[in-house]
Amino acid sequence: MSQDYTWQTEGKARFQVGHTFYRSASQVVRDLGVLAAKIYRQDTGSLRVLDAMAGCGVRSLRYWLESGADSIWANEGNPDNSDILRENLYEAIAEGACQLTHLDANRVFFDCYNQSNYYDVVDVDCFGSAVPYLSTSLWATKINGLLYITSTDGRTATGHLPEKSVRVYGACARSHPAAQEQALRLLIGSTLQQAATKGLGIQPIFALFAGQTYRVMLRLLPSESLTPENYGFLGYCHHCGDYQTVTWRQLGRVTCPHDGEPLTLSGPIWLGSLHDRPFLLKMQALAQEKAQATAQATAQENHWLKRIELLKILMEEAELPPYFYTLGEIGRRGKMDIPKRDRLIQGLQQQGYQATATHINPEGIKTDANLTTCIEIARDCQKD
Repeated sequence: MSQDYTWQTEGKARFQVGHTFYRSASQVVRDLGVLAAKIYRQDTGSLRVLDAMAGCGVRSLRYWLESGADSIWANEGNPDNSDILRENLYEAIAEGACQLTHLDANRVFFDCYNQSNYYDVVDVDCFGSAVPYLSTSLWATKINGLLYITSTDGRTATGHLPEKSVRVYGACARSHPAAQEQALRLLIGSTLQQAATKGLGIQPIFALFAGQTYRVMLRLLPSESLTPENYGFLGYCHHCGDYQTVTWRQLGRVTCPHDGEPLTLSGPIWLGSLHDRPFLLKMQALAQEKAQATAQATAQENHWLKRIELLKILMEEAELPPYFYTLGEIGRRGKMDIPKRDRLIQGLQQQGYQATATHINPEGIKTDANLTTCIEIARDCQKD
């Protein structure tokens, strides 16, 4: 191993990157994965992890050290990464807790299915679209186990390439102000549909947009969970800026209820809850334990404090409608200066509406109020 390779740390993991891919800004998705896997182990008493695209091995290492994984299968398709992976995972391999392979991820999933070798957590940290792995990764996941999927193909899922979205997802993604949430829901919905073909279902644990990365943690259910209520279309009115959820039976006769204009439809996508509040509450409690264990660090250095705040926002936005409004859109359509987000949220809540910040956009508000109401309350906030 080259002497130029320096050791880095993340969580309890000590590792080298070398020529492998590692993005420090994505630590948040690894932190949440570690928390979810640890909660799963606490709930079930065991944890077997398949890291299908291991990269430098930092995820595998953290699942072992921090989530208490009993065993890890670290697979990395590029055999050129073998030396650095073996060095990073040396202790886990030496203790018989980790096996390392260099296979195509889909072959790994098929092998798991053929051998009835199912895993509690299957982590698929792919580059680009996750669609080639949605169906096959289910074959490696234990019933009631967790599937953690990545997508970095944001342009397709946010409606900038609608023709490609039809080819890739079998769904039409159109552009609108809440398109980043749409990308998460498109990924969940596509997995839901693939699970339904196998007579199975899924339940989102959480869905996260971090930078340019979309990550969804899903529980695999033993029976179908696709319904007309949770798998349908999102309509956006370019004329008035409002949204409407649309079922399959409404197709062909959908107009905006406010001005009668035709809606631009995206879908089918997942329309249900974006996060599982009870599970996130457990994750938040565990993050608090970790924050206390590293209390000697400054608040800026203690990243677990940031994860606690993030989980709080996820829980607050979990049950709200499948879209959000941006402050910029409210100001543009209301032809006014916009109040601070917290002040507008407070104003909406005082009028009896549900309203919260969203983790997806720092200028976004999730609420059950329509856009006209948001504009009116924003004007009232300006008068105060």
